[in-house]
Amino acid sequence: MVTIPTQFSGVTAVTKANVYFDAKVVSHTIIFSDDTKKTLGLIYPGKFHFATDKAERMEIVAGQCSVKLDGQTEIKTYAAGQLFEVPAKSGFDIEVPSGLCEYICSFL
Repeated sequence: MVTIPTQFSGVTAVTKANVYFDAKVVSHTIIFSDDTKKTLGLIYPGKFHFATDKAERMEIVAGQCSVKLDGQTEIKTYAAGQLFEVPAKSGFDIEVPSGLCEYICSFL
């Protein structure tokens, strides 16, 4: 299990939310002093597909989700304290069976 950050200091928070899939996925962008960005978000129950431009690291803060990366057949389950990475110019299916899945998305 990895150590998932519980807070970020010295960042700018963008107040306008990123809203996807009829508000079943909502995130806010934070910007670091070196102009790198992360998003902090919630995924409500459902199944969703995301395409990636840049490579991403998804750290699960709370809850649980199942993920299938584009081009693969294996579905893996991730819970709080775990992470998965998605290649650039790719995508993934993510399913939250119940409750909320909270995440940190880092753009690599």
